[in-house]
Amino acid sequence: MSDWMLSLQLLVLLGVANGTPIFAKKLLQGRFSTPLDGGLTLPDGQPLFGASKTVRGVVLSVACTMGAASLLHMGWIIGVTIAAMSMLGDLLSSFIKRRLHLPPHAQAFGLDQIPEALLPLLAVKRRLDLTSGDIAVLVIAFIVLELVLSRILFRLEIRDRPY
Repeated sequence: MSDWMLSLQLLVLLGVANGTPIFAKKLLQGRFSTPLDGGLTLPDGQPLFGASKTVRGVVLSVACTMGAASLLHMGWIIGVTIAAMSMLGDLLSSFIKRRLHLPPHAQAFGLDQIPEALLPLLAVKRRLDLTSGDIAVLVIAFIVLELVLSRILFRLEIRDRPY
């Protein structure tokens, strides 16, 4: 990617979008933790998304990422788009993991990272003039950063388990 500053800004926004629900869970604990799926169980006996996907996480992710994008002079619309699509990617991952009958919080390398980075980057591709190569590099960088930060947040007792 030729514009390293844009790359850094996008990685920050992806980090805010995906990290906010983790910090919110730690800070707010059980407060405002209404599951997005309302506890709906599908015919396969599994929840639609699971109890860890909350209204609190989505709302705070969008609000914080919108604020971060504004602070980075990228515009609030970019922040909302990044967060909303990142949360959609996370929900898609959870939906697939439930259909595969994986237990709650089960780790699925790639499935846990790619959709929540790829979908938002595809959504802002035209607006930010990103190439497919740019997106590939950013998704890989996001995966590496998430693996490293996950272990740090676990050691700081912010995450319940490292990836």
